[in-house]
Amino acid sequence: MNELDLSRADLNLLVLFEAVLEERHVGRAADRLNLSASAVSHGLSRLRRLLNDQLFLKTPKGVVPTDRGLELAEPVAAVLSQLRSILATAEPFDAASSRRRFSVGAPDGVSAVILAPLLASLRQMGPGIDISLRQALPAPGETNMLRAWTPAFADLESRATDIAIIPTDEIPARFHWRTLYEEDFVIVARRGHRLEKEPGLETYLAVEHLVVSMTGDPMGFVDHILAKDGKARRIALTLPNFMFALAVVADSEFVCAVPRHFAAMHADRLGIVILEAPFPMPAFRLNAVALQSAMRDPAISWLLDLLPGGESLKSQAGVVGSRGLIENRHPASR
Repeated sequence: MNELDLSRADLNLLVLFEAVLEERHVGRAADRLNLSASAVSHGLSRLRRLLNDQLFLKTPKGVVPTDRGLELAEPVAAVLSQLRSILATAEPFDAASSRRRFSVGAPDGVSAVILAPLLASLRQMGPGIDISLRQALPAPGETNMLRAWTPAFADLESRATDIAIIPTDEIPARFHWRTLYEEDFVIVARRGHRLEKEPGLETYLAVEHLVVSMTGDPMGFVDHILAKDGKARRIALTLPNFMFALAVVADSEFVCAVPRHFAAMHADRLGIVILEAPFPMPAFRLNAVALQSAMRDPAISWLLDLLPGGESLKSQAGVVGSRGLIENRHPASR
């Protein structure tokens, strides 16, 4: 698009595009935007001419996006998110009256830990504030911690997320960060499982294992630890997220390695026991990261300070000790 085209472009058309894409219906998009259906249809016609594509096709139940429309969904969302953030900084931030929406990226084992205490704080301090949680994932197959979380850093720079919570200390200087809490892994199993009754490495290696893997790769960090001592386990099942894994463990003979705080928050209601691994598990820190430039927005700074960590998470999960030992854990041998 040249300068002449850009000067004639109406950014409201992007807001209209976003509404129609999410509603999949011109009438509902019109209601959402407080416009008439004919005004939305007219705006779509202008946008179609501007972008040289139909963008949406009519169906008996509404509209569906074309391939080009789907391609535009993410970049348009990123542009609008950045514009909204810029405009929001023009007004003093008051959490009690704010209607901002923030996007937070985190692995699912982290999201499940911070969400409940974060929502509780928002109900008290920012009842009109909305949160979008995005799944933050490392680059597949990447072992270098800086490069592994490149996708999360890219989401921050594009403003697709306002804050990322990631398990790495390798953070470029253009980002501001603070540590929320320290984490390590424990083993979970159903109550009465063989491993609970006969803790130890021999039993651990003999039982069936479940590994959380987005790609389905049956090889986790535990396998690398075991391989150093010439040991191996049978990975009988892989699942794409930790919540699904806990549900399966609760009703099966599988055992699974999961983050300690995550296990502490959800094990009791699922009837799961938390066991120490019969070998040393690595510890790491969960850091909340934002762009240095984004920290000029008082709302981002406020949200970063509001994110739960440390003692607040320990009280929520019944976790004590410098590395978060579970009070009612089974004394499995390391």
